[in-house]
Amino acid sequence: MECQAEDKVMNISEEQDIVIVGGGICGLATALALHRKGIRSTVFERSESLRAAGVGIIMQPNGWRALDELGVAPKLRQTCIEIPSGLFIEVEEGKFRESELPLGKGELRCLKRMELMKALAEALPAECVHLGCRVVSIVKDPLTLDPVLQLHDDTLIKAKIIIGCDGVNSIISKFVGVNSPKLFSRCAARGFTYYEEGHPFGDKFRLHDSTGVALGQLPVTNKLVYWFLTRSLTSQDLNDSKKDPTYIKQVSVEALKGFPEKMVEMVKGTDPNALYLTELRYRTPWDIIVAKFQKGTVVVAGDAMHAMCPFISQGGGASLEDAVVLARCLSNKLKQANNQSGEGRKKLTEEALGLYVKERRMRVFWLSLQTYFMGLILNNTSKIKRTLGIVGLILVFGDQKSHTDYDCGRL
Repeated sequence: MECQAEDKVMNISEEQDIVIVGGGICGLATALALHRKGIRSTVFERSESLRAAGVGIIMQPNGWRALDELGVAPKLRQTCIEIPSGLFIEVEEGKFRESELPLGKGELRCLKRMELMKALAEALPAECVHLGCRVVSIVKDPLTLDPVLQLHDDTLIKAKIIIGCDGVNSIISKFVGVNSPKLFSRCAARGFTYYEEGHPFGDKFRLHDSTGVALGQLPVTNKLVYWFLTRSLTSQDLNDSKKDPTYIKQVSVEALKGFPEKMVEMVKGTDPNALYLTELRYRTPWDIIVAKFQKGTVVVAGDAMHAMCPFISQGGGASLEDAVVLARCLSNKLKQANNQSGEGRKKLTEEALGLYVKERRMRVFWLSLQTYFMGLILNNTSKIKRTLGIVGLILVFGDQKSHTDYDCGRL
């Protein structure tokens, strides 16, 4: 719901050209994309330090294209090995049936999320990112109608452009009128396991599948492995237990009954400081189609725009694409606005944000739809939904890895 400003002069503490709310992957990438185009921005991040929640991130070819445009891909490639092939292991009553796991064409690697965050942050001017700055509301200045952000300390900041990269619980997405994301019926545990003498998994992406439980495992380096586990969500997963590493490890190991022993040992050996459990939230494909992701000079990107479950591993890659496209659209229009008056410049800015939304809408719709069908298949409480998901994938997505071939274009 939009916050209504009182009809009086606001005591503005500071004025900014462009403010990015949220310093996660999308927020930092957007700031860097703008910086590469010679456009200054300020990032407000509520955490006191860069966020590493989520542990690892699977980066597919489309994501690497965006990282190349941002100029940080060469540095990041040095931190992780390439994964050329995959293996699908069906687990049933202690027996394992292996087959090839198609990975699509091009570069696939698993990044440490913190390495990605550091690479983005270090490429930005030192004064760009403001940590420990929590945005609590957004209103309109009653005189100028410019958007105004209220911080946790009651500071009021007027901005010509506001970009909401503040995640699934985005304050900015509510302001522009986007429905809140829905809670999915499954949760995901993620972790890193370090092997001092080197891990035994080689360079393959392994995906184990059993009734109600899926376990994925990817090498980051020759000694570090990233794993993720999805299972049915319970009420205990929604309380403070989800922050307890002991609980996360215990329920994860219990879920792996009948899985290969080396996978169970991998989870048991996970670093407690690199262990996370999260519920999964998503926007429906039809929400993506009808949502107004922009209101005037306020717009959303990343999970604030297209929250999706991780079943096709595109949340991070799509957010990087958002950053490149948004900076490109803004740069092109702002060049035209240099000689414009205030109202003329504002109109061109709104046009630029509109072009960005138009370009991204169908891309994230198809990603959302494919993820939605995958969710129906994994939601094994209904045979009808499972069948609908299978049929949807077959009829709509003949090549289920085509989403990795996408190119968001030059910055």
